[in-house]
Amino acid sequence: MHADPKRVEAGDVELLERLATARSELLTQIRHRIVGQQDVLDGILTAILSGGHGLLVGVPGLAKTLMVSTVSAALDLIFARIQFTPDLMPSDITGTEIMEEDPATGKRAFRFIHGPVFANVVLADEINRTPPKTQAALLQAMQEHEVTAAGETYHLPEPFFVLATQNPIEQEGTYPLPEAQLDRFMLELRVSYPDRDEEERIVEATTGDETQQVNAVLTGEELIKTQQLVRRIPAPKPVVRAAVALARTTRPGEDGAPSIVREYVDWGAGPRASQFLVLGAKARAALDGRPMADLDDVKDVALSVLRHRLVVNFAAEAAGRTAEDICKELIEGETWIE
Repeated sequence: MHADPKRVEAGDVELLERLATARSELLTQIRHRIVGQQDVLDGILTAILSGGHGLLVGVPGLAKTLMVSTVSAALDLIFARIQFTPDLMPSDITGTEIMEEDPATGKRAFRFIHGPVFANVVLADEINRTPPKTQAALLQAMQEHEVTAAGETYHLPEPFFVLATQNPIEQEGTYPLPEAQLDRFMLELRVSYPDRDEEERIVEATTGDETQQVNAVLTGEELIKTQQLVRRIPAPKPVVRAAVALARTTRPGEDGAPSIVREYVDWGAGPRASQFLVLGAKARAALDGRPMADLDDVKDVALSVLRHRLVVNFAAEAAGRTAEDICKELIEGETWIE
């Protein structure tokens, strides 16, 4: 995830223009089913183009599941939905071995049956409803794009990304995601209530008998090419330096850490945050058809990259300060920009 110092080659300019057009076409298709939520949709596309994973946080009934399945349909990708429940087992996600007998020879042998994680887009619905043992079944898949079962390693199809949903208000019978798993999500996207006009449009669209079709805009092969293009987009040294500085300002043990961080934060964001700030900035530039990432791109993705990576202490809880509040103050303070 290192910034590529080379400028975008001439042949990539056409691909950038194609990507900017594809973004508009994608949003047009998604709008057939989804009303509003522009920031969330941009976040999902940013994560997908970066090859990262997204965590969608919002109360029930905000179409989080429909949003993910619609994006998958617009990208012509293999989609799998896993409903996380307290009795879900790791093998229900990764797959399991079964004993089979060859009718011709009578010999028995084990065969691995692929689980739902063997897809391009995996929707981990209500991921915090299953115990940590089952949550951990996604760790290897999210990081290495592989699954190991019975001593054998199986590669997942490419492109591959996980979009998980989480309900922030219903905590009974839930298991908070451990920090190691949260860190593997590139972005945490907050899905908010629609405004009045949007809600009226939602009600009109969903209480009739008309079915909205979604047409594919990009294939999996085209998406892989655009992901490679995003990594080729240059991030100037000042952008990289600012992204690293922003991530480091969240760490209370860092020299020169802001007072708000020293007072309210136990653990700050790790190096993955720096990487994702730069990669997300590149993706935002690509989505706009621009050949280079800038500081505004870093600021656009910063809150979604950082807020789920900070661990606040009891003093923050007593003062009513959340990780999101602290991140907003750090981002808006711009002390990380030289």
